[in-house]
Amino acid sequence: MANHKSAKKRIRTNEGRRLRNKYQHKTTRNAIRKFRLLTDKKEAEGLFSSLVAMLDKLAKRNVIHANKAANLKSGLQIGMNNL
Repeated sequence: MANHKSAKKRIRTNEGRRLRNKYQHKTTRNAIRKFRLLTDKKEAEGLFSSLVAMLDKLAKRNVIHANKAANLKSGLQIGMNNL
């Protein structure tokens, strides 16, 4: 258990950030699943730009590794090109 005021604040802050990161990561994963099920190229192009922005944001905030974001974007681009 934390004894210092700053340590108690750090625990509260970390919990809020953990929940926010978890929410954003789960939202992105769900969007990727939805994207992979699409069959319409126009709809896929519309969703692709928002997915790229989501992945870049997660990578920038170190929720996911930058290379993982790059690999996901590459795979999604290939999938969209194959439609």
